[in-house]
Amino acid sequence: MITKVKAANSPGLLNSGALALTAKEFDIIAALAREEFGLELAKGKEQLVASRLGKLMRDHGFNTFAEYYRHVQKDSTGNALVELIDSLTTNHTSFFREPAHFEFLVQRIFSEQKGHAPMRIWSAVSSTGEEPYTIALTAREHLGPQSPSLPRILASDISTRVLEIARKGMYKEERFQGGVAPWLRKHLLRGEGRSKGWYRMRPEILRMVEFQRINLIEPLPPVGRFTVIFCRNVMIYFSRETQEQLVSRLAACLEPGGYLFVGHSESLSGIHHSLQQIQPAVYKKRDEKG
Repeated sequence: MITKVKAANSPGLLNSGALALTAKEFDIIAALAREEFGLELAKGKEQLVASRLGKLMRDHGFNTFAEYYRHVQKDSTGNALVELIDSLTTNHTSFFREPAHFEFLVQRIFSEQKGHAPMRIWSAVSSTGEEPYTIALTAREHLGPQSPSLPRILASDISTRVLEIARKGMYKEERFQGGVAPWLRKHLLRGEGRSKGWYRMRPEILRMVEFQRINLIEPLPPVGRFTVIFCRNVMIYFSRETQEQLVSRLAACLEPGGYLFVGHSESLSGIHHSLQQIQPAVYKKRDEKG
């Protein structure tokens, strides 16, 4: 998820410590962000770019934004672009975020699918893994560990950095405090010694999730069809055209009768799509007879 920031009112030269961002440089970086990962950096976000990229540039010894931009363009590994993405965005997530979705998952979708073949569920903006692991934990708790319907979960993100964190399945103890489900800890391993204060997902939970780097604004790789797709709290930061293209691609990846979850701060109203709204932030693909 991308952090909202207050707009700056400096269209000209912006200082970030010893570094400065010109209006032309901002336009070039904004175009790169839009083309590579769909982020719309509108006028007024100059200070955001100056401060966040300024820190990254100082860490790497770049003296100007133009010099840094050339470095990103020339880096054939793609690592520099991932660093830029991670600097401009904040991967804010939590376990059981927007709990109404997980209530719907249990009460409606799991009840429909119970006893059937394994479901496929896609966490399309998985960040550091809390969302896909919440799906896995919820499924194992409510379907049972031997259920033939236990889902196989694809977790994807554009950032290789957050995917590496997610693959480990390790989280600080405070991530599991507050309003998380009381049954959750039985699915976790408590760290000891140097890992004290941490929990790790049990192996059976880790095995339910496969991680893959996917850029949602590019043509999707052959990921197959899914019973459920979670794509939450990212489209609000895309242009209307990009939103429409993405929803079309996601709908094509749903099984007939499959469900798309978007964030509660998002809506598909105003864009063309073929899905039926079931309740706020939940959409369904019509079955073949519909």
